[in-house]
Amino acid sequence: MTGILVLAGTPIGDISDAPPRLATELTGADVVAAEDTRRLRRLTQSLGVQPTGRIVSYFEGNEAARTPELVEALVGGARVLLVTDAGMPSVSDPGYRLVAAAVEKDIKVTAVPGPSAVLTALALSGLPVDRFCFEGFLPRKGGERLSRLREVAEERRTLVYFEAPHRLDDTLAAMAEVFGTQRRAAVCRELTKTYEEVKRGPLGELAAWAAEGVRGEITVVVEGAPEKGAGDLDADELVRRVRVREEAGERRKEAIAAVAAEAGIPKRDVFDAVVAAKNAERTGP
Repeated sequence: MTGILVLAGTPIGDISDAPPRLATELTGADVVAAEDTRRLRRLTQSLGVQPTGRIVSYFEGNEAARTPELVEALVGGARVLLVTDAGMPSVSDPGYRLVAAAVEKDIKVTAVPGPSAVLTALALSGLPVDRFCFEGFLPRKGGERLSRLREVAEERRTLVYFEAPHRLDDTLAAMAEVFGTQRRAAVCRELTKTYEEVKRGPLGELAAWAAEGVRGEITVVVEGAPEKGAGDLDADELVRRVRVREEAGERRKEAIAAVAAEAGIPKRDVFDAVVAAKNAERTGP
């Protein structure tokens, strides 16, 4: 008989959030694959358990090379437990390759549900949570980051991102540029930890706040785009939407027509707003 792959959620901060089954799985697994074996050691010490199986590292740098070895163990009947540094494996963490390979071999895959920074941040954000999409980490390079944001500029579902603290100010500034300075958002920092903080407000204000420097693990939740057909869009928002489409490769005429259709207003109104904005840029303050 083949073995079983167990994906186990680990605490994102407070160790007492560890699911009870985690301790059982740690002691009963034949192989424990950990993103960081040092963090695994601290986790097991905190839980007061001692793994009896073989411990191997499984992180971004060796994920592709180590996956066949773990699949071989699974085919041989082993119970393999996968844990990452925090939260659920595969969610912006190692795990996808191993799950895909196990599924291909018809190996059973199960999970020990645990804490999730994505769901915790959503719940605390104060933004709509009935529909959302997780976008993970944005590209590090500015141009690529803007391109990725433009892809979801008109996404109506709430957006969730992970971000490094030293890039947060640039990311929020880019979001304000693409989504608009008044789009609501929440920056969730150090969730479930001693210095937990949730900063809520318009993207423009959050970008200015982050420019002073922010530390810790960061999850950003952003309100979805306004519903199409909303007739209360001001001239600045109409111009912003046209520019987002132009920067994504659309011709101005097509962009104006699309924005007018979304807002439920005549194309001439959008055209006039674009022309007025260009004239204002030429004349200056």
